[in-house]
Amino acid sequence: DLGTGCGIIPLLWVRDKKCSKIYAVEIQEKGFNQLERSIQANSLSEKLTAINSDLRELKGRVEFGRFDLVTMNPPYKKENAGIVSEKANEQIARHETACNFEDICLTASKLLKFGGRFCICIRPERLFEMMQTMAGFRLEPKRLRLVKSRAEEKPWLCLIEAKLGGKSGLTVEKDFVLYKNKDSYTDEMNSILYLYRKD
Repeated sequence: DLGTGCGIIPLLWVRDKKCSKIYAVEIQEKGFNQLERSIQANSLSEKLTAINSDLRELKGRVEFGRFDLVTMNPPYKKENAGIVSEKANEQIARHETACNFEDICLTASKLLKFGGRFCICIRPERLFEMMQTMAGFRLEPKRLRLVKSRAEEKPWLCLIEAKLGGKSGLTVEKDFVLYKNKDSYTDEMNSILYLYRKD
């Protein structure tokens, strides 16, 4: 998991026994240290390894060409787009100050084995840009799902799954809608929350 923050996604994978070995990469020391404490407190070092590194500098830290899955929730905005926070940690999380789409796709393509999957979420306005970038690194988009707060609203997020060296052919899945009315989640959203809340 690239840009893992405090590692919530890898920790859930460990809990649910989804993977035999997981690496979580985080450039910011605060998130990395939080994850390290979680790993030590729960004796997870055999399953989960935290790496404090720029994702562009992973050579020698992990073995390239061996991973089945690479994931990332990247910064959504270009470096100088929109309102830029004065806090360095927020800049890194929200804007492309530490990596851009090319850096992300290059790293994913190096890490994955042939046929491995790359999953990422991005804003709809950058969907075409991401798919173009993926193509330059042999990452073929295979599944696309748009996320909406409510059925009648515009999507605010895109979920993409690509495959390294995959054949062309994209499946656009039905929209993922979060709310069925003002205050109530959809059945699908509730089913996902149940998985996160379980003991």
